[in-house]
Amino acid sequence: MTQANELTASQARAAMDRGDLRAEDLVQACLERIAMRDADVKAWCHLAAKPSLAAAKVIDRALDQASEQPGAIDKGGPLAGLPIGVKDIIDTADMPTTYGSAVYPDHRPTMDAACVALVRAAGGIALGKTVSTEFAYFQPGKTTNPHNPGHTPGGSSSGSAAAVADFMVPFAFGTQTGGSVIRPAAFCGVVGYKASHGALPLYGVKALSHDLDTLGWFCREVADIHLMRAALVGAPAFVSDPDLKMNGVPKIGLCRTYEWDQADDDCQRAVLAAAKNLEAAGAEVVDITLPPSFADLVDSQKRVMAQNAARDLAFEYYQHRDRMSSHIIALIEQGQGVDFATYQNDVAATVAGRAALQGIFAQVDVLLCPSAPGEAPKGLDNTGDPIFNRLWTLLGNPCVNLPGHTGSHGLPVGVQAVGAMGQDEALLAHCRWMERRVLGS
Repeated sequence: MTQANELTASQARAAMDRGDLRAEDLVQACLERIAMRDADVKAWCHLAAKPSLAAAKVIDRALDQASEQPGAIDKGGPLAGLPIGVKDIIDTADMPTTYGSAVYPDHRPTMDAACVALVRAAGGIALGKTVSTEFAYFQPGKTTNPHNPGHTPGGSSSGSAAAVADFMVPFAFGTQTGGSVIRPAAFCGVVGYKASHGALPLYGVKALSHDLDTLGWFCREVADIHLMRAALVGAPAFVSDPDLKMNGVPKIGLCRTYEWDQADDDCQRAVLAAAKNLEAAGAEVVDITLPPSFADLVDSQKRVMAQNAARDLAFEYYQHRDRMSSHIIALIEQGQGVDFATYQNDVAATVAGRAALQGIFAQVDVLLCPSAPGEAPKGLDNTGDPIFNRLWTLLGNPCVNLPGHTGSHGLPVGVQAVGAMGQDEALLAHCRWMERRVLGS
């Protein structure tokens, strides 16, 4: 029998709408799972157990009162009763926010980040704060991979990915500046969504790179993404079956990228198998070769991120450098060495790359490419390489990790679907069609 905490967000919402599940029972089931498993997984740095249970009781009473009024239950909001993990670089007024750093051990924001405020307004319950790497960069936190504690969960959204993968919570926020949503989603075997750059509110999210930072989240099926988008941007919460909604099957571009040789055998097999299975299911799959200029864009992303970090973390660097890790100090000092003309050239290359992609997306609906180089690396001293995410983060495209494949060591391997910038709804429709077919079922 499926436990309440094992339900996807969409399944849980449907069960509550039917009266088959109470928010209090869902929150309690998540807390029991955390109590059972988090000593090993270490996904959480703060839990708001009592306030979350209290909030769930309020939601249950409201839903009970609305149950006799047709349609009124929807007024509870698209996230009504759903517990959500909040990455610890996102401000919360009622919980500590340490940004994963010794610089802020006791920091208590006075306001919620915009995304948290919107979640609460939509009926969501902020269950606690999930572990982040320091300032959402490479210094690892304490979290382990729930599939094998000797392996990294990825980063920087380490705790969020692990918590969703281990059935501790149906939703958790992440952010991506390099590969901080898609990579841990791949390593932990869950759905990860990075929105188009600029599409979602970032007020109250600690900046690492103002040109690149993007909000995203983790869940366990693509349909769940719509519930959160409904809360944050007012998009439809429930979308009809993609087989009925879409005009025909998607045209998919198999995009190996210029970094393909850095994907291991597990990764390459997963991407190629997904393309084969999608083609067998009726999709048109074509090979896409990116323009030669794209071969330099990963390096552009690295420079832009460093240049931004030197500015966005200037206070911490100049006032509290003694409390910062060598990883973040090295990034900032690298950024201090990026001259303005070089930065301008990288920005211009980004604009040109976006223009070139418009032509590519005139030919295909979605690009299929690696999410990460392979399975989660062994050890907890690093979070893996974001090599297959940097390009799309720089260009601002929406991305989804589609889980399901398994590597040679029994760990998850994901494939990445990339859509045209600003066309998140179209990408999600294609991903709903693709998510089971990538496995050939």
